[in-house]
Amino acid sequence: MADSPLKLSILGLGTVASGVVRILTAENEPVSRRAGRSFDIRHVAVRDVSKPRDVSLPDGVLTEDWQSAVSDPEVDVVVELMGGTMTARDAVLTAIAAGKHVITANKALLAEYGDEVFSAAREKGVCVAFEAAVAGGIPIIATVGRLLTGNRIRSISAILNGTSNFILSEMAGKRRPYDDVLAEAQALGYAEADPTMDVDGTDAAQKLVLLTQLALGKRVDLSQFIRQGIDTLELSDMLYAEELGYRIKLLAVTRVVDGQLEMHVQPTLLRADRAIAQTDGALNIVELEGDAVGQLVLSGAGAGQMPTASAVVADLVDVAIGRAQQTFPLLDLWQHDSRLSVLPPEKIERRYYLRFKVADKPHVIADIADILGRHEISLASIIQHEAPEVDATESGDVIVPLVIMTHRTTEGRLRSAESELRRLPTISAAIMRMPVAD
Repeated sequence: MADSPLKLSILGLGTVASGVVRILTAENEPVSRRAGRSFDIRHVAVRDVSKPRDVSLPDGVLTEDWQSAVSDPEVDVVVELMGGTMTARDAVLTAIAAGKHVITANKALLAEYGDEVFSAAREKGVCVAFEAAVAGGIPIIATVGRLLTGNRIRSISAILNGTSNFILSEMAGKRRPYDDVLAEAQALGYAEADPTMDVDGTDAAQKLVLLTQLALGKRVDLSQFIRQGIDTLELSDMLYAEELGYRIKLLAVTRVVDGQLEMHVQPTLLRADRAIAQTDGALNIVELEGDAVGQLVLSGAGAGQMPTASAVVADLVDVAIGRAQQTFPLLDLWQHDSRLSVLPPEKIERRYYLRFKVADKPHVIADIADILGRHEISLASIIQHEAPEVDATESGDVIVPLVIMTHRTTEGRLRSAESELRRLPTISAAIMRMPVAD
C-alpha cells in the first residue's frame, strides 16, 4: 500500500455525503486495501458547523468556508455533494483550476454545465468522475463510458427516478391515490419536501441527458425533448392500464431512428411482462442495446444514502489507483457529435393511451372519433364502463371516464387533434395522454 494517503475535501454533509464519510471511516481498511492507499478527509464544508450531525469527524474538519477547503494545496480530490448548480459550479471550477480531481453526484450541474466542466478539466489535466450522478448504486456510467466502448449504442430505455417509481408502484399495487402515496414517500424519505423535480420528470430528464452524452456523444438540452411527469396521473389510469395488460412507468428513452435521436421522458404504458415494467419500489433499471453486445439490462438501488455513497467511493478508489486519470482523457466524454440531430417531438411515432372525462350523452364518442379521424388517428380500442366516475354536473350531465387506445400515429397529429378536442363542450376535464411502448 502506498505511504501517502489520498487527501479529500468533501463539499456538503447531507444524506449522501454522510454515507461517504461513514464508509471511509467505518470501512476504511478494506476500501483502502482495494485502493492501495488510505483516505484522509481534511475538510468537510457545510453551511452551518453548529448543526447536529449523525457522523463523527475530528475537530477542525468541519468548515463553512468551501473556498479554503477547495484551495488547500494539500488536498488531492474535491468531492462535490452540495447539490444545486451555481455554487456547485463555482466550487467545481475552482477545484479544477487548483489542480484537484473532482468527484460529483450532481446530475443537474453536469446536465447544464457539463461541457464547461469537462473542458476545464481536460485543459488542466485532471479528471472528473460522476458515477453517482445517474442511477445511484448501478454502475451505469462506467458501463456506458468505459465497458461498452466497443459498441455503438442504439437505444436506452430506463427508469431513472426512484421517487416516481415508488409512487407508481404503490398506486398500482395497493390501489392508492397519488396524493396519499406522495405523502408516504415524503415521510419515508424517498421524496423531498418539494418533490417537483422528481414528479415532473426533470430529475430523470437530466440523467437521460448525461447518459445520452456518454453513449452517443450528443449534447441535448432539456428543452429539445418531451418531458412529462407523473403528477397528473390518477389511480384510474393505473387500473385501466392493468385492464389492458400494461403497467405505467416514468420511462426515459433515447434511441437512434433513421439517423436522428428520439428522446422523451414520460409516464408510459409498458407490457406487464417486461422486466422494466416489473421494476417496482425505489429501484432503477436501465435497458441498453448495443450493436455488438445486444440487449443489456442493469438494475438496482437508484437512490438512497448508501447505494449512492457506494458509487462515490468507487470513483474515489478509481482516482486513488490512477484508473480515472488514465481513462478520463481517452473517453471523449463531452464532445459534440454533429452527425446526430434531435428528432423534432412532433415527428415521434407511437401508439397512445387517451383518457377523457365526458358527459354521458349521445354522439360523444362519435365526436371524438371524428376529430381523431380527421387528424389521421385510428382507434385500436375503447373502454367506457357503466359506473359514473363523479356526480352529475350543475348542468345535470353525468360525467363518465372514456379510454381510447390508438394505433401508431405521430405526436404532431395528436397535439393538433387534442387542441380541437379540448374545445368540445362534452369533455369536462383535461385529457390524459400517455405513449404506449409495445
